[in-house]
Amino acid sequence: MTLYKQKKVVAIGGGHGLGRMLSALKDFGQNATGIVATTDNGGSTGRIRHCQGGIAWGDTRNCINQLITSPSISSMMFEYRFKGSGELDGHNLGNLMLTALDNLSVRPLDAINLIRNMLKVDINIIPMTEHPCDLKALAENGHWVTGETSVDEMPDKLVRLELSPQVPATSEGVLAIEQADAIILGPGSFLTSIMAPLLLPEVGRAIENNSNAKLVFIENLSAEHGPAGKMTLKEKLEWCERSCRGRKIDIVVGEEEHPELTDWQCLTTSLASPNREWRHDRGKLQSVIESLLSE
Repeated sequence: MTLYKQKKVVAIGGGHGLGRMLSALKDFGQNATGIVATTDNGGSTGRIRHCQGGIAWGDTRNCINQLITSPSISSMMFEYRFKGSGELDGHNLGNLMLTALDNLSVRPLDAINLIRNMLKVDINIIPMTEHPCDLKALAENGHWVTGETSVDEMPDKLVRLELSPQVPATSEGVLAIEQADAIILGPGSFLTSIMAPLLLPEVGRAIENNSNAKLVFIENLSAEHGPAGKMTLKEKLEWCERSCRGRKIDIVVGEEEHPELTDWQCLTTSLASPNREWRHDRGKLQSVIESLLSE
């Protein structure tokens, strides 16, 4: 289809949600780019960051896993998780491979591209930043917490979210946004996946400046826990637009109608996988993005 060759799509997020979206964009090949959150500090990723430093690799690994179309020994290695009682227990080999390649490479993006080439993944995967940083949040009660896992566990509603320290965005990601015909936010964890990349000033500025691109927000299919679960959809859209320097979201896509969202255009359509109602169906996501780009 000529659409795949003519149009460029950027999806922003992290983990399972972004991986699902990118797998729906696989026919766009190198005309599709995922900009991945790098602030995770839990699980295998957090342990590696504690010992080795560097950016969080878990969300990038997750996205690559969902884009592997040809199972092989290499892909099995990349997805392998150690079990047992020693230091390796719970570690994912893909995280360790990316960390090792990062140590051998000039920059993290080189490590990702080496893995992409090895696993024959065409879609561009770009970390939001190549510098270590963490999420930092201020609750309504005036209490600050640092670290993605701590943010997720906060009992109170958030009034502010920022990166600590403030780091530069990856230039290739900014360029991809500037050249995109569609920029997709979500699905995924709102505060830790979608908002994290938007907190980079260069990312917000690039979205603001690309007025020709359609800015699309994809809703989750199940309610979130933690402070994100206390936010209304209207608040989430306003947070995104504030980070994009006032740039309006062009269309909100979800399964439920939102008559209260009078300031946004909403597309209500089926998105759920037939056998798992909490997970987005790749084919349905693909159809939505194709129709929006064809308008």
